Formats: sequence, C-alpha cells, structure tokens
Amino acid sequence: MWAAAHDWRSQPSREGKRSEGRRRMAGWGRALLPPAALLVLAPLVLAPDPYGEDCKSKMYPPSGPTFKGNVPTYIINLDLPPSKRWDELMRDKKTELKTVVQNIKDIANTFFPSGKIVDIVDHKISHLTETLPYPFNEELQGIANSSGVPLGEIVIFNIFYEIFTVCTSIVAEDKTGKLYHARNLDFGLFLGWDVKNNSWTLTRELKPTVVNLDFQRNNKTVFRSTNFAGYIGMVSGVKPDLFTLTMNERFSLDGGYVGIFEWFLGRRDGMWMGFLTRAVLENATSYQDAKEKLAKTRLLAPAYFILGGKNSGEGCVITRSRTAALDIWDLDIKKGTWYVLETNYDRWKPPLILDNRRTPAMKCLNQTTQENISLPTIYDVLSTKPVLNKLTVCTTLMEVYNGHTETYLRECPDPCSPW
Repeated sequence: MWAAAHDWRSQPSREGKRSEGRRRMAGWGRALLPPAALLVLAPLVLAPDPYGEDCKSKMYPPSGPTFKGNVPTYIINLDLPPSKRWDELMRDKKTELKTVVQNIKDIANTFFPSGKIVDIVDHKISHLTETLPYPFNEELQGIANSSGVPLGEIVIFNIFYEIFTVCTSIVAEDKTGKLYHARNLDFGLFLGWDVKNNSWTLTRELKPTVVNLDFQRNNKTVFRSTNFAGYIGMVSGVKPDLFTLTMNERFSLDGGYVGIFEWFLGRRDGMWMGFLTRAVLENATSYQDAKEKLAKTRLLAPAYFILGGKNSGEGCVITRSRTAALDIWDLDIKKGTWYVLETNYDRWKPPLILDNRRTPAMKCLNQTTQENISLPTIYDVLSTKPVLNKLTVCTTLMEVYNGHTETYLRECPDPCSPW
C-alpha cells in the first residue's frame, strides 16, 4: 500500500540531477515571510501540526461549514470569433472580476505607493498582448472590452495564475480499473491577510468568480474545465472519454518569474502553462498524446501536470522544468501504486515543513484503501485539514467517462492552517 505514496527507487532524470544544486532551495518560495511572521510561525516547526485532524469521512454530498456553495456553468462557443467567446460570462461576472483586479492593484500600491506599477500595467503591459499566440491574444482583448477592465490588468490577472497557484491533485484507480481525478485549488498566498475575518482577502474574493465551463464546437462538448472568470488558461479540465488534467505550480529558483521576465524582454520560445493545458485539452487526441505534449513542450514556468486517462494504469504526475520532464510518476497497480498525488513539491524531496499537505493526504488515501476509493471518499481526503486550508477556493471532482465534473466552493473554519 505504501508503494502508492512514494516509490523512492524512482529518481529524476539526468537533467534533474544536474540541476539539483541550482534548485536546492526549490519549494521555499512560500517561506519568504516577513520577520514578524516567521517569529509567529517558528514554534510550528518544533511542534506537531496544530491544524491537523483525523481523516474526514461522509463529507459528501457537500454540506456544513466547509461547503460554501455550488458553481454555475457557462458555455464557451469556440465557433465564435475569439473576441466574442467570453461576452456572456463577462456580462455576469464583470463586477466580481473588477473586485479581484482592484484587490491586486491595492496590494501592488501597498508595496509601491507611487502608483507607478499600476500605471505601467495599464499603459505598457497591454501592448504585450500582441505577442501572445492566437487565439489567446484576441480573447484577452475581448474580455477587456466586455468587462470594462483595462487590457493590461486583464493580462496581469492571467499572469498571476502562472506564479501563485498552489494546490493538491490526486488521480486514483479503484479495484475495477475505474479512474478518478480530483483537486483542491488553493490561491491567494501572501496576497492580503484580512485580520478581522482571519482569511486571505484574494482567496475570499475569487470564490464568486469560480465557474464551470463547457467548451463547445458545432454544439458538441470539446472539453470542460473549472476556471476563474477572466482567466483563459486551464488549471483543471476533462476531455470526455479521453483524459483528465490538472496543473499545479512547481516552486523553483528558475521559476515563473524568470520565464515571464524573459517574455517581456523578447524571448518567447516558451509556452504559458495555462495556454498549454488549454491547447492540450482542446487538441490532444488521446491520453498518450496529451502526456507527450505536456512532457516535451518548452514552458515559461516549471510545473506539475497531473494527468488521468480512461484505461487502467493511465495516470501520472509529470514534473517539469521549463525545458524538459524531470520525472514521470505513473500509476502501477501491479506494484501497488493505485494513486498518484501532487501538492507543490518534488516527490523525491520532503515538502516544506510549514506546508506539508502531502503526508496527511497520503495518510487519508491509504486509510481509505483502494477497495473504497471513489469521488465521495476523495472528497473526504480533500476536506481534511491541512489539505483543506485558508487558501482553498474550491474542490473539483472529475471522471473521464462522459466528462463528469463537479465543483464546490470551500471554506475552512477555524482553527485552520493559513496554507
């Protein structure tokens, strides 16, 4: 059973070994806290997790204090011109989008009171839209037009998801060979702590923007996803009867900041993570085709791609640098690996001690056993603190058959880990 948690004999590729020294501090980005915060958190390093709890059970169907609400569904018509595809969604969600964007601007002005950063975004960044690939450039322009949010701010809103998404993703196979894929989407780290409400401001304000999207062509579903209104990339999606896909941020010194900075300076041979996942969901023709594209395409930022298929054994975590796959961890039922799980740390390294969601999630999966695994029991795992935490915006449950997707807004009642 524990082989499912970690196959320590699997090692990263040769490139991963060469880069080990350079990335030795990978994953510590979330620890870059102000000194005062470190003083508060230091005792946690020496004590048992104060926010941990026994594995939850019978949390599904969602209800009670951890359930914040259901999520609406919108159709994105791929037969429309790119600039018009998001009009209906923006008509309904532009107020919520403006609230989130204003929050990001307020945070920027806190660190740069002169207002120059926001001015650069509004007047300089918008011109970079022309350098983005079709149809994404035109879609961003269309969202700006229909929402009334300046184009530069829409671009920055989309960039944020390349560098601030922290999550827990699981692909599991039951005894009959049926595959399940689920994730907690955690977002908003260090982006404004509300002392009064004991919550992350941006996390709270993002929840009303969460939507399920049904991308259609010729009135037929091409793929489905869970998104934030205004974001055109994909962090969670399913291509019916072919594969499921989620994306998690991978912390690295050679991270998203570097790739985005290079893009600004004119080097544009890497692909935005969210654009790649969307292109894969839209165009890949099989699990293997998706796996190859996710493993080999050059990226702007390192990432984890968690992929599930439709046949027994089709599930993996692809650990990516910006240029190559460092490791591919596959389901292997014969060896006892009936699930793969990814948070935001390389599986051959221990997670950051202040952010160990991996161990409690693995403990709950092993406690559940393969015989009892299902979407409801995976929801239980994702409802257990600190897997569920103050950053958790929503939980998405997916099955590849017929493209089944469920998404629920979440709340983590106190006491609850800030991440």
